[in-house]
Amino acid sequence: MKISVSSDMDEPVARLLVEELIRRGHEVRAYGALRAGDDPQWAVCSVAAARDVADGEAEQAVVCCWTGTGASIAANKVPGVRAALCTDAGTAEGARRWNDANVLALSLRLTSAPVLTEILDAWFAAEPSQDPEDLQNVARVGRLDAAGNLP
Repeated sequence: MKISVSSDMDEPVARLLVEELIRRGHEVRAYGALRAGDDPQWAVCSVAAARDVADGEAEQAVVCCWTGTGASIAANKVPGVRAALCTDAGTAEGARRWNDANVLALSLRLTSAPVLTEILDAWFAAEPSQDPEDLQNVARVGRLDAAGNLP
């Protein structure tokens, strides 16, 4: 799977994230502090990674900043992106299952190596729900991108 990854800081957990994704067989495209000469500002690099998902250049993205909040906010400004800030495996599994999240946002401050592994395991193991109510909610969010307001 092609996965775009961004981080506004060159932190050990961000480097570990890239290594772990590659170890799992994914093709990684890096942005921000993870790519020499790239703009590391969270609002810039998170949007770049999210735009890859929206444009079909990547199937998913992982965006990182110190708290994960800014990265998730910026990524969610890209139409077609459903970014979820996940600090544990249960949240990651639920984000994929119920929200069909296509961008994982992580906190560089809170995510340790063991927690990162747990989050990635849950994220990649979960399948989007086919429950009609869940599908209806995801579709409603998609209409927000097109309409700019609540459907």
